[in-house]
Amino acid sequence: MNKDSKIYIAGHRGLAGSAILRKLKEIGYSNFVLRTSSELNLCNQTEVDNLFKLEKPDYVFMCAGTVGGILANTKYPVEFTQNNILMSINVLHNSYKYNVKKLLYLGSSCIYPKQCPQPIKEEYLMSGKLEDTNEGYALAKLTGVYLTSYYRREYNADFISCIPSNLYGINDNYDENNSHVVSSLIKKFHQAKIENISEVIIWGDGTPLREFTYVDDFADACIFLMNNYSDSVPVHVGANYEYKISDLSRIIANIVGYNGNIKFDDSYPNGMMRKILDSSLLLNMGWKPKTSFEDGLKLTYKDYMNNLNKNNIRKNNIRNDLI
Repeated sequence: MNKDSKIYIAGHRGLAGSAILRKLKEIGYSNFVLRTSSELNLCNQTEVDNLFKLEKPDYVFMCAGTVGGILANTKYPVEFTQNNILMSINVLHNSYKYNVKKLLYLGSSCIYPKQCPQPIKEEYLMSGKLEDTNEGYALAKLTGVYLTSYYRREYNADFISCIPSNLYGINDNYDENNSHVVSSLIKKFHQAKIENISEVIIWGDGTPLREFTYVDDFADACIFLMNNYSDSVPVHVGANYEYKISDLSRIIANIVGYNGNIKFDDSYPNGMMRKILDSSLLLNMGWKPKTSFEDGLKLTYKDYMNNLNKNNIRKNNIRNDLI
């Protein structure tokens, strides 16, 4: 990408999209195509066609999606499946139709089978049954990843995809029904500290293992891939460290300053028991993450407090931006 290239970031207000936008601005890019979900319905083929016809972007980061945690995925399977498939089809088709030079599609680590061998390699896609709690979302994101490779195979389009580990960081979602684990725990422990609650209950038994990548590191990896990678294999982006949910809870409680009791409720689902990506393909290209987990958590909590003070924490039943 050249510094004057026109870049469309679909989902620029979400966790991943906003980080990519921040990073691109930081290194000197300034020619962006940006639309909020109220300005452009990515599920509407005509609206998406009109955007590409008008703007004709050179590069596309496909970060948009309907996203949420276990509760939202379980409660809204139609929306999570249908919306994400429609968004993927519309953005990829019009990127091809209007001669986008290169597109990066953001997948999700939840697209791998429930009983996947660990660490997860790219060839494990479609090798087994998906995790029940996010099956619809996973099916939709699988469709996007494969469709990206199909455009490359059939039309020689320079479309690539990447699959992040669990992301966290600045501009995360703190809605109590739809947040992911890091942001959910930050909010739980902060509220418990402020309200002097003696015990915080965490879903599951605390034993699942998760890998976490700070979102600004992920954004750096996305830009690196856009400039240095061109192949059909989806690239894993992970920080190569993992924590039990029980350990993660204690680390976040310490950062927030909560000193009460932490109880795990095993009547709620755990999700996948372990999920760590083999990111050797990307690491062997020369990229590596820069942010330690505790530093990233501290920056995330600081951002949470800033948003809290501004009364600017978004609350939606389902979020339409991404990861």
